[in-house]
Amino acid sequence: MAYDVAAVRAHFPALAEGAAHFDSPGGSQVPDVVADAVAGTLRSAVANRGVRTAAERRADEIVVEARRAMADLLGGTPGGIVFGRSMTQLTYDMARALAKDWGPGDEVVVSSLDHDANIRPWLQAAESRGATVRWAEFDPGTGELDVAAVAAVLTGRTRLVAVTAASNLLGTRPDIPEIAARVHAAGARLYVDGVHLTPHDLVDVGRLGADFYACSPYKFLGPHLGVLAADPSLLETIDPDKLLPASDAVPERFELGTLPYELLAGTTAAVDFLAGLVPGTGGTRRERLAGSMAALERHENAMLDRLDSGLAEIAGITVHGAPHRRRTPTTLFSVDGVAPADGYAFLAARGVNAPAGTFYALECSRRLGLGDTGAIRAGVAPYTDESDVDRLLKGVRELRG
Repeated sequence: MAYDVAAVRAHFPALAEGAAHFDSPGGSQVPDVVADAVAGTLRSAVANRGVRTAAERRADEIVVEARRAMADLLGGTPGGIVFGRSMTQLTYDMARALAKDWGPGDEVVVSSLDHDANIRPWLQAAESRGATVRWAEFDPGTGELDVAAVAAVLTGRTRLVAVTAASNLLGTRPDIPEIAARVHAAGARLYVDGVHLTPHDLVDVGRLGADFYACSPYKFLGPHLGVLAADPSLLETIDPDKLLPASDAVPERFELGTLPYELLAGTTAAVDFLAGLVPGTGGTRRERLAGSMAALERHENAMLDRLDSGLAEIAGITVHGAPHRRRTPTTLFSVDGVAPADGYAFLAARGVNAPAGTFYALECSRRLGLGDTGAIRAGVAPYTDESDVDRLLKGVRELRG
């Protein structure tokens, strides 16, 4: 069946406010079923996980179902799904845990294409252990991080490589499977930031070759939360700092304190919503996700093509990166003579939410020559329709005067 964007939009109460949302790379709007799942959990009796009372069993079921849902979404294993407050928090926790085995002479590789959440934790962890940091630099002309750029900084002392699956600033998608092959050949592990890729593609952590894959449900229609996926056998080899009475089991030993059950219920609902974007398809949830995500990709690419074509017709617009390359539906652009923050405010006043900045991809913005100011970013989401794109283009034309 075809992708019905009008039917999808009907599930998003926030759209009734009237704004055209291009701010989804920073956090998507939430469908009614996700809000209902969160509220329903808060209205129900819930306690610490256990088997004696209904409240305990409900909590346990929520956690188990959320792990299954995320495993289906990422092509992973429920026993390897770790929940945390955010991707940033999970990455800091994992960096500290892995760094226990590092020392002088060991090396860590980071990429200038990445969000700072996949840079700073590794830099700081390496510094704490006297390890060396090496940088893989992307091409500012194309926005591409070539496999060769990563391979060039790998050595026999490389312990970990951190790289994004898709740039949150440009949408650029590095060749993660090939990077993984090079990293593993060097005897190192690969930590992939999948925050910006997960909303737009059917992820398979095994096919990607990621040892660790981190993402954020609030970027794919869910609540504010972080998720880390890894092979349970790998997690068994890592000893994070934890409270003495806390479970030593995997993945529980990586989860600090009581989990936010209501947010886990909302995460399961978000995955189920994604699996049902194209109604009428049967099969397992993973199979339904495959069909829905394929249809979503076609829809989002059509909206992106409309946006890119429209921007190309407006004089004084600079689109950063290479729009013709395969990327997530994200466009970063500057307007001649207009400060990004002023352009953002101008569009916002017209009901078009297209924020400006570096969006924590500070190293990327600097390498692009945009400094600490950045540019305007427009991201397409499952609820973006042609009228949204046309409103953005109209606003940019008016901004140009």
